[in-house]
Amino acid sequence: MTEYHALPVQRLSGVIRIFQPDQPKSITLESPALDAMTDLRLTHAAVIEPEATIESANSYMKQRGVRSLFVLNMKQILQGVITATDILGEKPLRFNQERKIKHHEILVSDIMTPLNSLEAISIDEIRRAKVGHIVTSLRDAGRQHTLVTEKNINGDLLICGIFSLTQIEKQMGEIIPLTEVAKTFAEIEATLISN
Repeated sequence: MTEYHALPVQRLSGVIRIFQPDQPKSITLESPALDAMTDLRLTHAAVIEPEATIESANSYMKQRGVRSLFVLNMKQILQGVITATDILGEKPLRFNQERKIKHHEILVSDIMTPLNSLEAISIDEIRRAKVGHIVTSLRDAGRQHTLVTEKNINGDLLICGIFSLTQIEKQMGEIIPLTEVAKTFAEIEATLISN
């Protein structure tokens, strides 16, 4: 260890604060869409495995301060998305009645929105878009979230970002009403299954 030396230290006194990350930037409908995107290239995505219980998923969401989790298998491949609405809404009750299973036994994989029911927008579209485009896209789809994709150097598709209507509302400082057909990932799946 002779090639390393101890670093100089300083004694702390007086008023010392903990570094706080910047608050999300204020935006308008005319702001670049990227200003409202949670960029997963800069932030760790909140993820969970399909075999976790919905109770543990709910606890993890509360701990992380998020309302959705990406569901990844052991190979870190996206299997779906689960939201707080999925867990706290009607979906577990319906599953409970259909399968005669106890609530604490319901797994994330039982009620998540599977990969083939998810949609995303290309990062190339997002780079040219404004927040107003995102709000209109969410409204037209009746959704609270939308995913953003990009291709890596091998041409594989990656989720690189997510838009949340709740986050956009916080950054704008106002409520954005959705249309009557507002859908969560769970409601979209329920519609697909019933058709």
